[in-house]
Amino acid sequence: MALKLITAATTYPVTTAEAKLHAKIDTAADDTLVDALITAATEMAEQRIGRAIMPQVWELTLDAFPDAFELTRVPVTAVTALTYVDANGATQTLSNTLYSLDNADQFGSSYVVPVYNGAWPDSRAQVNAVSLQYTAGYANAAAVPEPIKTWIKIMVSTMYEHRESEVVDRSTLTTLGFVDRLLDRYSVVSA
Repeated sequence: MALKLITAATTYPVTTAEAKLHAKIDTAADDTLVDALITAATEMAEQRIGRAIMPQVWELTLDAFPDAFELTRVPVTAVTALTYVDANGATQTLSNTLYSLDNADQFGSSYVVPVYNGAWPDSRAQVNAVSLQYTAGYANAAAVPEPIKTWIKIMVSTMYEHRESEVVDRSTLTTLGFVDRLLDRYSVVSA
């Protein structure tokens, strides 16, 4: 089984202006840095919660058809292609009328299953014989839950303030526990 990002998000849930306002940055000179920090913070959030934040395309590749495809990058908005290598070695595209998407669970994986009374076709016994591409992520920045956006802005502020991997001459370091709790409700629960 392999999961691969095909098309990364082209927009982010937090704008440069929103991040600068939160971090109290008044200069345009650091806009490129702030944009890089938004990218890093968004990817950190996605890694922590196992969720795609902005629209992106993923590909799940398997050696054979499973009972159900488990799509772990959620929210899944569409299956864009389901292909397989048939017994004769030819690549086939399965009609979208032969499978359905179950994305009802907001906090767990989504699944692709055969339609009622349907079955998967036979595939060739080879590595990566079946490939499913899907789109995951919230429709746009306005649809991203505010706690996720707030966490990203806090991370941008923290990374902007502390640009090194170590802090020297600090007698104490206080971690604000509520910050990571912002993401708890949106973490994907594994089956």
